[in-house]
Amino acid sequence: MSSAAPIWGKSIATEDIGAVPFRMYTERPRRIEHLLALGERWGARPYIVQGERTVTFEDVLRASAAKSQELAACGVRRGERVFILGWNSPEWIVNFWACVRIAALPVLANAWWSEAELDYALNLLRPALTLADARGAARIDARWRRGSWKMPDCAPARSADVPAADRLAPDENEPAVVIFTSGTQGMAKAVVLAHRSLLAQLQMLLHITRRLPHQIDATTGEVSLHTGPLFHIGGVQALLRGITIGNTLVLPRGRFDAGEALELIERHKVRRWNAVPTMATRLLEHPDVPRRDLSSLEAMTVGGAAVHPQLLQRMRTGLPNVRPTVATGYGLSENAGQATAASGADTALRPGSCGRPLPCVELKILPRPGFPDGEVLVRSPTQMLGYFGEAQSPIDDEGWLHSGDLGRIDADGHLWITGRCKDLIIRGAENISPVAVEHALEAVPGVTEAVVFGVPHAELGEEVAAVVVVSTDLTSQQLETRLREKIASFAVPSRWRIQKEPLPVNQTGKVDKAALMSEARLGRVS
Repeated sequence: MSSAAPIWGKSIATEDIGAVPFRMYTERPRRIEHLLALGERWGARPYIVQGERTVTFEDVLRASAAKSQELAACGVRRGERVFILGWNSPEWIVNFWACVRIAALPVLANAWWSEAELDYALNLLRPALTLADARGAARIDARWRRGSWKMPDCAPARSADVPAADRLAPDENEPAVVIFTSGTQGMAKAVVLAHRSLLAQLQMLLHITRRLPHQIDATTGEVSLHTGPLFHIGGVQALLRGITIGNTLVLPRGRFDAGEALELIERHKVRRWNAVPTMATRLLEHPDVPRRDLSSLEAMTVGGAAVHPQLLQRMRTGLPNVRPTVATGYGLSENAGQATAASGADTALRPGSCGRPLPCVELKILPRPGFPDGEVLVRSPTQMLGYFGEAQSPIDDEGWLHSGDLGRIDADGHLWITGRCKDLIIRGAENISPVAVEHALEAVPGVTEAVVFGVPHAELGEEVAAVVVVSTDLTSQQLETRLREKIASFAVPSRWRIQKEPLPVNQTGKVDKAALMSEARLGRVS
């Protein structure tokens, strides 16, 4: 490590970004291209492991430099959009870093999209070039210009052939990446994140975990299991963190499978795993858990959906080496990921809490008449520039991002998420939080998963429906009896589906609530 003064400090001051005041690190990196220089320290250390493939940091740096020259030769220029469509792979990662090298704007397409969703995104973004794996390329109309997906196996010609990062103006507010929301309320929205968005998020997490570049040495890196898609914000942050502190990312071969995850943890001595709650639940329920050596797994972060106290307790019991460092957090794509973090101690003392704001994050609760709690507002340098192609934004003139989530902040500054503004069930004149009912259901012995939502009712407007996964022969009458001891009678579901097979999940590993609601409308919940 160089003895030069670090540019990653811990001091924070308020700066105006345009007309909006943000809490910012006074010493901070300005461009994500600059992270590539940090990656040079790791040399032959594995960066990506997938199946039998191992790709080192040196491999990725050389291949991305060569690939960036290919992009430049195709006429891609600074700020032009490059569409990346594919499943998690070393090629995906090389293509991402190649775009970064020439300050092109990578557009991270969702490999699970339907044809209609893919066509919508292409017409919205109108990329200068598309890069897609074999499955993705077959779905892209020929009118869009294509580049090669392959990872170059040769060294770059000369670095002077490609605009170098240190010759770029250090504009941290320039767009750095486009990611997409889940699209649960229609077509996915294209979230434009600036360099400062990604780097402020990275610096805050490295700060609180004592992993800033000047605090580590060549032996610091750890092996992490990454089971989410790289085209979501968690994937981008995993890549940035990996190249900054030398982490090895272990990728499954395809969609999440609990059995494969167990095998990867044991085989590669995985130390850290970031998971959504459904993935953690499926892993703990897998019959192979008792015969796998999971002793290397010491750190877990669970987020992306509500984390119930019962799941945290099951994790502490089923994964005892993780006990001190089970952590949770709260965030959203429009904020480049996490806004709060809860340590292992926090989750033990306050199960269900999302923790406190990260160092540069401000939170407040906006009262919402008719709702049990207010809406969570976030102001942070990590927030997006806006939605591509849309004038409307959930960020107000004072820089507050309106999350759409309901919650409260306790006296110690801990955030508690209690529902969604749009998910609120209004049964007659009563407001019901689905999250509260789900928490009550999952506290019943024998219940492993539950999802609650409103369905139309001719007289009441809505009634409460629940789909519940059980490990024993529980009936709806038994569940109703248990719930009446914990929640108001009007909040007890009147429509039920009880099953032993797991709930369906979407591409992120979260429960596919939209699919269950569609089934309910077809009369499959009675």
